[in-house]
Amino acid sequence: MLRYLKSSNTGEGHVHAFTLIACVSSLLALAAAAECHSAVVASHAAAPLLPSLVYGLVLWGWWGVVAYCQWIGLRRWPKASFLSWRLLLLHLVLGTAVSVVHSYLMQATVAWCLRTWPGLYQAGYAELQYLNLGHFSLELLLYGFILGACLAVHLYLKSQEDNLRSIELEKQLSTAHLRALQMQIDPHFLFNTLNTVTALVEFDRKDEALETLGSLNTLLRTTLASNSPEKVPLGKELQMIESYLAIEQVRFADRLRVDVRIEPDALRGLVPCFLLQPLVENAIRHGIAHCKSDGVVEASARREGRHLQLRIRDNGPGSNAPTKPGHGIGLRNTRDRLTHFYRDDYAMSANALAEGGFEVSIKIPYELAV
Repeated sequence: MLRYLKSSNTGEGHVHAFTLIACVSSLLALAAAAECHSAVVASHAAAPLLPSLVYGLVLWGWWGVVAYCQWIGLRRWPKASFLSWRLLLLHLVLGTAVSVVHSYLMQATVAWCLRTWPGLYQAGYAELQYLNLGHFSLELLLYGFILGACLAVHLYLKSQEDNLRSIELEKQLSTAHLRALQMQIDPHFLFNTLNTVTALVEFDRKDEALETLGSLNTLLRTTLASNSPEKVPLGKELQMIESYLAIEQVRFADRLRVDVRIEPDALRGLVPCFLLQPLVENAIRHGIAHCKSDGVVEASARREGRHLQLRIRDNGPGSNAPTKPGHGIGLRNTRDRLTHFYRDDYAMSANALAEGGFEVSIKIPYELAV
């Protein structure tokens, strides 16, 4: 039953829930109708099966509608599953209103059946009274039972979804980690870096050679570190990017300038591990690599209320750059990871700029690193 309710498609899940609730309420309605009709037959009353069916439908069809509304509410507003005093008071008011309306509806149904089929007096229909404290208490208790059942199923499904999401996040993180590792240990990248170090030594620029080796060491150590957390402070994420850019600045010499503008509050915000590295590499490989001079990579981060705004921008040829494999894949992987971490609570845009260059902008919820 729970597998039947669980669906990645929200609309399909609602259809499944409606079908299941309709089946259960219909079975209960038929059971109530059968019991009522048995009483009619036993009393030799002159009445068909129809009033018993109407009685059962009004009795349990109503609660089927209530159950479906509760289910839709819990799925649409997940925070409603965390019961607070305010929500308990709201449910008390709703439960009271639902119970009162249903009690009047049941009493009206019985009165209509008696007017239509007078023979039901012999079956004891006239003794059915719903406008009293005892029945009202039973109705309120039934409302609470249905709410509890919907809440239990909702929480179970949510825990299963969270577990699946956690597994998927771990998979995504491992993929991103591997991708970052492949980018940094790419033989072409290492070959260029070691050639740069060799040239610096030959030109007796040993200090720059040592700095380049130090940046390479930091980059590889960070990338190869095991058990990387899902999210890291932006400041830590920038350390790896700075090491990468330091190496590229030596390689490109005057062709590359780096402009990093990070607000202090942004440094303490959490970001998915290895989020920015592929974007910076894209800016170098697909943007700066095609600039003959004055290549600029801009990285900025600032806190905007409850969000963290990140931007990576280059002044390369933008959409006019020769197509290379990996650019679209890197952006798609980044968007997929953001979706897994934040669902719909994020914004990402990747556009070629009118004045030339390319910009990737990301807005995610601000989470303060502990």
